[in-house]
Amino acid sequence: MTLEAARVNAQLTQKEAAKKLGIHFQTLSKYENDSSNIPFSLLENASELYGIPLSFIFLGKKYENIHTRKGE
Repeated sequence: MTLEAARVNAQLTQKEAAKKLGIHFQTLSKYENDSSNIPFSLLENASELYGIPLSFIFLGKKYENIHTRKGE
């Protein structure tokens, strides 16, 4: 699950989540698009805030998580 999907699933806007995480919403937007360099402490806080295990969060560029079916 991407950070964005986790946030949306937790019914939070970027601004609400960023405020609770203690970061600027543009920083959160950056990490939602590419979480490969997210600080571990922020990742832990996001996991707790969104109510999902760390292992469920996809780390990397958002477009790398897009799966396509063969033949579509």
